[in-house]
Amino acid sequence: MKIVRTVDELTALRNDNSFKGKRLGFVPTMGALHEGHASLIRRSVAENDCTVVSVFVNPRQFNDPNDYKNYPITTDTDIALLESVKCDILYLPTAEDIYNGYDGCKMDFHGLDRMYEGEFRPGHFQGVVDIVYRLFDLVKPDFSYFGEKDFQQVAIIKLMVKQKNLPLTIVPCPIVREESGLAKSSRNRLLTPEQLEVAPQIYKIITETCAEIPESQTPSTLIETLKNKIDSIKFMKMEYAAFCNSETLELLSKFDKKIETRLCIAVWCGNIRLIDNINCIVK
Repeated sequence: MKIVRTVDELTALRNDNSFKGKRLGFVPTMGALHEGHASLIRRSVAENDCTVVSVFVNPRQFNDPNDYKNYPITTDTDIALLESVKCDILYLPTAEDIYNGYDGCKMDFHGLDRMYEGEFRPGHFQGVVDIVYRLFDLVKPDFSYFGEKDFQQVAIIKLMVKQKNLPLTIVPCPIVREESGLAKSSRNRLLTPEQLEVAPQIYKIITETCAEIPESQTPSTLIETLKNKIDSIKFMKMEYAAFCNSETLELLSKFDKKIETRLCIAVWCGNIRLIDNINCIVK
């Protein structure tokens, strides 16, 4: 695996004739890699001639300075994992280098940056789009792989690619979970042992809630039930839950079995914020 650390190094490598005619896969990450990331990389390796992974904790997408400060940095173990899954190139930039002379990406979010995650993390999705657009421009991949745990983020990146007419395909990949059902996340390692014991209740509760929803049920009533169940668990406090159209992310005020519906949720477990989502079965 080759490690590059600067824009100039990456550009020189990308312009090398050895890339000509090769199908290039790309997995952007913020490091603290786990099996969820590994599944994306393995898929890229299987489907492409060359796979690039970036590891960069992007300061622009953190609306909470403490969240940025506490985000886990595990470069050595990240490199070991990347080598084990046959990554070809690791891009390990600094903020000073990658944002040097780059002002960001302007796009029309159609309001998606102000709802769900965006409501509670103002500026977050602009920061995501800024870095992802920059990375796409530098790497120039044919395919880029994203986990569906960040369901809203995937929708926004797809929208950005469409608006900017970028010549690449976004590949959403299923959520990878612990045996307990807890969605794998870099933030899980910040949970205390006690919190790790209760955190899987999020998945258990949303699975039970979404297994068979009567069409006559109202989303607001179900959200209130969800909140009561989650808030009754030690350490837990629900920040939001929303039932939305899986394709458009439009908030649903009523259920319709003809609409593919997804529940998106954010829960505080102690001072660690966990997100999850799940398809709903409406009867």
